[in-house]
Amino acid sequence: MIIAYLMSDHKKGLLYGLLCYTIWGLFPLYWRMIDHVDSIEILAHRMLWSGVFMVTLFIGIRHLRLRNHIKKRSQYLMLLVTGTLITFNWGLYIWAINHGYILQSSLGYYINPLVNVLLGYVFLHERLNRAQTIALILAFAGVLYFTIDYGHFPFISLALAFSFGIYGLLKKKMGLNATAALTVETIWMMPAALIYITFIAVEGNSALNTFDWFTWLLLLLAGAVTAIPLLLYGKAAERITLTALGFLQYVSPTGQFLIGIFVYQEPFTTAHIVCFSLIWTGLIIFTIDTIRTIRVKK
Repeated sequence: MIIAYLMSDHKKGLLYGLLCYTIWGLFPLYWRMIDHVDSIEILAHRMLWSGVFMVTLFIGIRHLRLRNHIKKRSQYLMLLVTGTLITFNWGLYIWAINHGYILQSSLGYYINPLVNVLLGYVFLHERLNRAQTIALILAFAGVLYFTIDYGHFPFISLALAFSFGIYGLLKKKMGLNATAALTVETIWMMPAALIYITFIAVEGNSALNTFDWFTWLLLLLAGAVTAIPLLLYGKAAERITLTALGFLQYVSPTGQFLIGIFVYQEPFTTAHIVCFSLIWTGLIIFTIDTIRTIRVKK
C-alpha cells in the first residue's frame, strides 16, 4: 500500500478496484472448499465474522469514530438497506457457486458493469465519451450473445447484477467513509446471523458440531475474506466514477469464468469464446482511454 500512498486519488481508486475484483474473482475456490456446509449456514458465518472483523478493525483505527462519519439517523437506516442488499448478494452467490452455477454467476458479474453504467447515467448523470460508448457496446454485445446462447432467462445472473449494482449506487450517493459504512452494515447483520448459528448448533445440524478443524477455520476466516475486498471496493468508489468502477468489474467474472472452465471443468462453448473476446476488446479500448485521461489530468 506504500505505492498507493504515492499515487493520485484517481490512480488509487483504480488500484483499489483492481485488487478488489481480483480477490472476488478467486472466490469460487474458497467457497467450494466448504461446499459440504449448507449455503445458508455459510452465509450466516460470513455475516457474523465479517461483523467481528470490521468492529475489531474499527476499534483498532483510533482516529475513526462512527459519530464523526455517520451523523444522521437516515444514514444508519440506509446502511440497513445496503447491508440487506449485500447479504442477499452474498447468499445467492454462495448458493450458485456450491450448486454448479459458476459460469452463470460469472455472467451476472459481466452484466453488473452494464447495470452500473445504466444506474450512473440515470441517477448520477455520468456521461460516456466515444471510446467508453464503443467499449460498452462491445461488452453488451458479448453479454447478449452469451445470454441468448444460454437458452433460458438467467435469473441468478440478473439478481446478482442488480443487487450489487444498486448496492454500489447507494454507497456512492451516501459518500460515507468506507470503513465506517461497512462496519455499520455488518453490525446490522450480526444478530440474525448469531441467532441462526446458535439455533442450528443446538439442533445438532451445524458444521460446528463436527470436529473438522479445517472447515471451522474457513468459516471463521470468511469474515476477513469478505470484508477486505469490500473495503477496497468502498475506497475505489470514493475515488473513481461508477462507470470506471463498472468496467474494472470485468476482472472478477473473468477469474470466475476461468476457474469454472479449467478447475471445475465446466463446458467452454463457442458462446463463451465470442463473449470473452468481445468483452476484452471493449476493455482494451476502455483501458487505453483511461490511460489517456490520466495523462491529460497530470
